[in-house]
Formats: sequence, structure tokens, C-alpha cells
Amino acid sequence: MIRDLIIKNRSYRRFYEDYFVSLDTLKELVDLARLSASAANKQPLKYLLSCDPIRNAKVFSTLAWAASLKDWPGPSEGERPSAYIIMLEDKDLSNPYVKYDVGIAAQSILIGATEKGLGGCMMAAIQREKLRKKLAIPSGYGIELVVALGKPKENVVIDTAPPSGDTTYWRDGDGVHHVPKRSLETIIIE
Repeated sequence: MIRDLIIKNRSYRRFYEDYFVSLDTLKELVDLARLSASAANKQPLKYLLSCDPIRNAKVFSTLAWAASLKDWPGPSEGERPSAYIIMLEDKDLSNPYVKYDVGIAAQSILIGATEKGLGGCMMAAIQREKLRKKLAIPSGYGIELVVALGKPKENVVIDTAPPSGDTTYWRDGDGVHHVPKRSLETIIIE
């Protein structure tokens, strides 16, 4: 079961924008993050939630999408995320391991979203100061990651990485998003 969720949990970048993701759903996903492991149990993460189209537009305007798809500026209107979870570091609770907490929490959020039939994408290419101003995020919080969420509108498939080891993702002529993964044999060191 968990393997199926992990395989289905891809980085989706196109969504049915009109599919509503409720605030209650976002809270349920953050609760999964809250219950996840935290380095030294410091729990330095806080979350800003957005499922309102006006607020979503503010968040969207601060993000860069799919660096490997050079000719694609990001999802067009109608294909943008219908919700976001902005992951913040509470600087009063911070520690040197906060990045690990961010990864663990984001994965928990995305696995939970997948279980609910949603999809998402971890976004680190953020114009942080622009986002801070647009959402009036206090200076005591570092902006760590934005998790874009919604009902996926694209097909993402896992391919085996070629012998060259190239793991650059790409889209084919039908718009199918291909994600090359290294084989199990090439990543285990004996």
C-alpha cells in the first residue's frame, strides 16, 4: 500500500484549477506533517495555508516551475494549483537540522494528498521576499518550501534512467511527463 502511494506521488505541475481543495483538507495534511519525525523533536515548522483564488494568485506569482523544461513557463490559467501549503521555519525554534524536518514534513503532506486523490509539487524556487511581502509573513519566519496542491491534470510516469545516468525529466509529444529513476542495483553500494 505505501509503495503504491509513493509510486503515485509524483511532482505534478498541471492541475484542474477549478477543483476545490478545502481548508479542512489542508489542515488534515498539515496534521500529518505535525505528527512526523522532527530532529531533536524541536518542531520548528509552521504552516501558512492557501485555498483562496486571490491568495493563490499571489503565491503563484512568486514561484518558478520545472527548471528542466526550458520552454515551459509553468502552468497556464486553468491548470494552476488550487491550494498551497507554505512551510515556514520559526526562527525561535530553529536548529541546524531544520532542512531534514522540511523534507520529512513535505513528504508526509504529499503522501497524504496522494491518498486523498490529490497531487502536488514541492517548490523551492521561490522569490522569498516577494512572497513575504505579498502575504505579510513576519520576519521571524523563514520561508522554506511551498507545496503546490490540487487535482492532477497530467500523466507522470517513471522511466528507467538510461545507461548514461541522465535523470533529466521531460515531456513527450502527448504531454506525458517522464521521470527517469536510477535502478535499485545502481544505488546500492555493497
